[in-house]
Amino acid sequence: MLSTLAFIHPKAKLGNNVTVDPFTCIHGDVEIGDNTWIGSNVTIYDGARIGSNCKIFPGAVIAAIPQDLKFSGEITTAVIGDNSTIRECVTLNRGTSAMGRSEVGQNCLLMAYVHIAHDCIIGNHVILANSVNLAGHVTINDWAILEGYVGVSQFMHIGAHSFIGGQTGVRKNVPPFVKAAREPLSYAGINSVGLMRRGFSKEHIEEIQNIYRTIFQRGFNISKAIGMVEDEFESSAHRDLIIDFIKSSEKGIIRGPLSSFQKAE
Repeated sequence: MLSTLAFIHPKAKLGNNVTVDPFTCIHGDVEIGDNTWIGSNVTIYDGARIGSNCKIFPGAVIAAIPQDLKFSGEITTAVIGDNSTIRECVTLNRGTSAMGRSEVGQNCLLMAYVHIAHDCIIGNHVILANSVNLAGHVTINDWAILEGYVGVSQFMHIGAHSFIGGQTGVRKNVPPFVKAAREPLSYAGINSVGLMRRGFSKEHIEEIQNIYRTIFQRGFNISKAIGMVEDEFESSAHRDLIIDFIKSSEKGIIRGPLSSFQKAE
């Protein structure tokens, strides 16, 4: 149902069975998939690409231009995947020429007052709790969870299946499968509960835990620890994902619990 009290630009492309509640404004270069619900007082600007079966709650602003002084009006997009929920007052900015888009994957939950800046790429099944703020060029991989009031600096990378405790600042990359908390942000174990819920076997969880014990808890620098992991653990999808993530983290990774500072070298 399309409310007569909403403004929908005639060039906007809406799928079947889309609902738009009163006082919402949808601009012209917008595409919305089937069965999506748009609540009241939502603003959807040019460049929005919204999937099917999404829910966008009142006050959200989708595809506003970036808060980046280098932005010069280039045509870019803000993408939301199928089955994602965008709660009250979320802001998702378009990309810039650097990436061309900002993107939220499928089956994500963005709770109230989340802000996603330009050129952020969010994977599938990600949960961002209330008032999480992402600066530009942040990448978050599948199944990551960020608790409330987490702030993420620009160009950070947060790995798959990770969990970040609330009211923390992310200034270094967070490897996959870990829990991170405290200030400054530090390794706090692996996300074993999340991994069990997603069907990881006991053997795989133990493998991941032993790898991170070598990396974070045996007192070696990161370069030495990664060499030991390569020597002591057979190649596997989980081991290789961890090693590749850390080796590619030019800005370094979070500190371990036993050292003052650790970074990829």
